[in-house]
Amino acid sequence: MLAHARALFLSQSYGATTIAQIAGVAGVSAEFVYKNFGGKPGLVRAIYDESLLGVEDVPAEARSDAAQQAATDARALMAQFGRFVSELSPRGSPIMLLIRDAAASGDADMAALLDAVDNARYERMLHNARQVIARGLLRPGVDEDEAADVFFMTTSAELYETLVIKRGWTPERLGKFVEGTLEANLL
Repeated sequence: MLAHARALFLSQSYGATTIAQIAGVAGVSAEFVYKNFGGKPGLVRAIYDESLLGVEDVPAEARSDAAQQAATDARALMAQFGRFVSELSPRGSPIMLLIRDAAASGDADMAALLDAVDNARYERMLHNARQVIARGLLRPGVDEDEAADVFFMTTSAELYETLVIKRGWTPERLGKFVEGTLEANLL
């Protein structure tokens, strides 16, 4: 059902997509959607959360933590972060942009969701920063706030929008750009 909802939201926009349309395409009742997701904002949140899992059997967040704990080579870890961006951005960034645009249109629920997902993403980047600093993988003088800000910027939907959607880069090229940006600013 989430795949059907995702396709409708991305093809029609948040505002133009109705629960009735989603339910009809997914072969469920509108009541099912409301009971399980609470409406359109809950559906979008579920789609966004699903996009963060990645494409492998182990969720991307768990793989990221494992990579950080096992890292002995900072450059190899930055390359891994770049690969995570190239894996997650094609699924997550379009939904973040949908949330952003719906929030900008005045939808209060989506504005609250935008704040929530941005805050959660920043907290995750702060977690990453603390991990790599604790492992001694960043250059001296880079504090956790600076590292978190660099991680936050390189995982932004706006970067994906600019380079992939507008400029035609592949997700893999974006990942290499992120790798280089992380190296240049943190190592």
